[in-house]
Amino acid sequence: MRLRILATSDLHMHLMAHDYLADRPSDRLGLARTASLIQARRAEVSASILLDNGDFLQGGPMGDLAARRLGARDGPHPAIAAMNALDYDAAALGNHDFNYGLPFLRRSLARARFPALAANLTLRRGPDFPAWCLIRRDLVDDRGGRHPLCVGVIGFLPPQTEEWDQDLRDQMRCHDIIQTAQRAVPALRAAGAQLIVALSHSGIGPPDATPRMEHASLALAVLPGIDVVIAGHTHEVFPGPRWQGRPGIDADAGMLAGKPAVMPGFGGSHLGVIDLRFRLQDGIPRLSHATSRAEAVPPDTPICDRVARPLLQDHRRTLRQLSTRIGRSMTPLNSHFAVVGHDAGLRLVNLAQRWHVKHRLEGGPDAHLPVLSASAPY
Repeated sequence: MRLRILATSDLHMHLMAHDYLADRPSDRLGLARTASLIQARRAEVSASILLDNGDFLQGGPMGDLAARRLGARDGPHPAIAAMNALDYDAAALGNHDFNYGLPFLRRSLARARFPALAANLTLRRGPDFPAWCLIRRDLVDDRGGRHPLCVGVIGFLPPQTEEWDQDLRDQMRCHDIIQTAQRAVPALRAAGAQLIVALSHSGIGPPDATPRMEHASLALAVLPGIDVVIAGHTHEVFPGPRWQGRPGIDADAGMLAGKPAVMPGFGGSHLGVIDLRFRLQDGIPRLSHATSRAEAVPPDTPICDRVARPLLQDHRRTLRQLSTRIGRSMTPLNSHFAVVGHDAGLRLVNLAQRWHVKHRLEGGPDAHLPVLSASAPY
């Protein structure tokens, strides 16, 4: 009997297969292309689960425009519309999903037809986001018999989230990932979970846990009770050759501490595919074998109309916004040589930032203070 887990991570609003800054189609990124691979891999098996590992609401011009418009619009956030169209079963919240504030996050998730999980997060006001959820699937044996399986999915995000968004510090607390898991996993088992999948919006990291570690996916895999790990946050790909020789990691088989795991890049560049096989033991499905891979989305993968169609209005609005002329420069602007000297493009950004801040300070008690402006060439 077989269950397939499909996973994306760190989409960062790369929904359409389009590079908005270069204004040309992209053959590397975009959930609308990944969706075609998702549908193909789903069709190969009788039972599957589709998960996202966080950082799906923030990033790129479409993300900024959606954040500005969400309060004045009737439809769902474009990322939610795309994920609903693909019938995601669950998602974890990543640190960047909080960048636009809690009210924005709650409004965005209100239209989601899937739970957004954050086990190690508590809010000072209002209900917490769910820590975990249960997903039920029927596994089909060789004779066509069906056997129910209850899958528990739990989400984690970096404890540093509360520090990276300083304006959120009085609104929420982000707790240690490993300590939270040690408390939550027994509760999830008691609720009926026969298999536990950790959506770890966290890098792979070392096998030994340290307090409030940012990269905790390998340390999570070490814990008894965790069966599968989806890693993310660092935009890397696992399994793969760069992980060879590290303690606790099987870079060929895709195992962390002996548990099947995957990290599927970013922006829809890869699809995580974990195949789990089960045998009946006393009439109950027991995990017997697992394989894991991060499958790169081929450049010639077609766009999935099911995902692209609900995004067309936001796509066109983003293109119009970026084509709006805001001024004219008599100096060529680029960042080709930023690392070796002055850069006209960065200087323009610095001047604009300084002008804006000085304008906002006018008439206030801090108007006399000097304004410093910094920008980075990446």
